[in-house]
Formats: sequence, C-alpha cells, structure tokens
Amino acid sequence: MGKIQAISISDRKGVIKENVPSAYLEDDFGIKGDAHAGKWHRQVSLLALESIHKMQEKGLDVKSGDFAENITTEGIDLLSYPVGNKIKINNIELIISQIGKICHHKCAVYYHAGECVMPKEGIFAVVRGSGEIKVGDEIENLGKNGFSVGIITLSDRASKGEYEDLTGPALEKYISENLSTSFIRKEIIADDKKKLELNLKDFADTQKLDLIITNGSTGISPRDIAPDVTLEVIEKRLPGFEEVMRAESFKITKSAIVSRAVCGTRGSSLIINLPGSPKGAVENLSVIMPAIEHTIKKLQGDKSDCAAR
Repeated sequence: MGKIQAISISDRKGVIKENVPSAYLEDDFGIKGDAHAGKWHRQVSLLALESIHKMQEKGLDVKSGDFAENITTEGIDLLSYPVGNKIKINNIELIISQIGKICHHKCAVYYHAGECVMPKEGIFAVVRGSGEIKVGDEIENLGKNGFSVGIITLSDRASKGEYEDLTGPALEKYISENLSTSFIRKEIIADDKKKLELNLKDFADTQKLDLIITNGSTGISPRDIAPDVTLEVIEKRLPGFEEVMRAESFKITKSAIVSRAVCGTRGSSLIINLPGSPKGAVENLSVIMPAIEHTIKKLQGDKSDCAAR
C-alpha cells in the first residue's frame, strides 16, 4: 500500500504549487482552493515520487509540487493504473480519468524545472466523496471495475459554445444504464480532421479507453468527416456493426441510408461512429449494444468459446 508523499496547491494554473500538510477534497470538484478544481475530468493531478526521482537523476533541482501536481504518491505503481482505475484515500475515491496531457505552451513549471514530466507521467482523476487528506495518508488501489468510455461530439457550433451538446449527455446516460462502466469522458470538438485524428489516437493509444464513440459528422455534407478519419485510424473494420445500424435505422427513417458511419478497432479500443441527433445516436447504439461487451472482451484477449455464449 502506498502513501501521500506531498500535497501541493495553487490558486492559479501553470505556476509552481505550494506544499501544504493537508487539504480538503470536495466531491466531484477537487481540492478546495486549487485552481485545477472544477466540474471537469481533471479535478486532481497526481505524480509518483519515483517520476520526480527520474528528473533529479538527470540533474534537475526539483521537488514535490514543482511539476504542478496536487498529490505526490510514493510506493505505488501509479503509471500502471488505467483510466477507470480507482484509488482510495480516507474513504474518498479518486477515479483515474486521464493519462498524461498535451502542453500547448511552456509555462512557469517548465521554466522553473527545466523539463516537465507531467505530459507523459502525470495522472489525473475525478473525486468521489469529500473529506480531508494529509501527507502520510495511505493510498489503497481498488482496481478497475467496468469499461472506460470516451464520447466525442463533433460540432462546429457546440465547440464554440454557440449550441448546447445534447447528444453527448444522452449517450452518457444510455451507456451508464446499459453497460458496466468505470469512467465516461466527454469531449466536444469542431468538425476538423486533424483534431478528430488526434483525439481518436490519444483515446486509443495513450488513454487506452475500451470504447470510443463519436457522434455527428457522419453524412455527406462538406464538413462531415468522422467516417473518413475513422477509416484512417482503425486497424480492423467491423462492417457488421455498420450494416445492422443502417438497416434498423432505415426502418425508422429512410434518410438513414445516407449515413457513412464506420465501426472498427484500434489496439484494444472499439471505435463507433454515431449520428449527431440524440434520438438517432441512442437508437443506433441500442441496436449494437448487446454485442459491445463481447466484442471488447474478444478484442482484449478473451479466449472463451464464442459459440457457448
């Protein structure tokens, strides 16, 4: 069992944090008084002391908190924890929500430390429960129970805040009610090929999410790019998923045959394109939902006999 080696907070992002002996974790928010807390998926950041030692061995004069992490851990293999994995501190659960991060510019942390380890070895989590934590508290690994899911909404207007995304939340509700999940992450991006490619590759290759769903941008309009990008990213195509979704949707609306939705796999991730409307997205997903758990398990090495199921 590991322990908290340090706790660090700051009231601004991108600056060196101050080490404190204790802090208060707020449910679904983060550390009280810390700039990274909020209603999003990166409420708390964690970094292993062992990662800091790597930087020290390179000659950097750094210590806990210098990489803007909230909690420095010691004695646990933090880097082995997948998205959806739970750890517990004083009956408060932290669910791993992201592995590493993309830094778009050099911040005060980089200039202070000379190099930053957070983009590759930093871990982020959401908080479930409230209470005080302090340096020296034990960290218990509860493991991962259920599938990790990523939902990407493709919408130029929603990505600019001009339109409320209704499909992402509708899919999140349906999935949470019909599939055992450990964590569901939602993102909204523009109908941009490069952005979608980066998101799909990150979700599959780095985050290693079990199920990745896109919604929107599946038709034939000039800005409809989801199927094109998905075809470039996947390694194995699943035409059966696509065929049954279109066939069943056609029974409801004849325009369903215009859909170019693609389904396939990349690494250990199942990737599915869905239409952009909440109703259409849920209807399409409900058609293939009975096969999703089996498909992910087979993709990830389940050797049980398919015919016996």
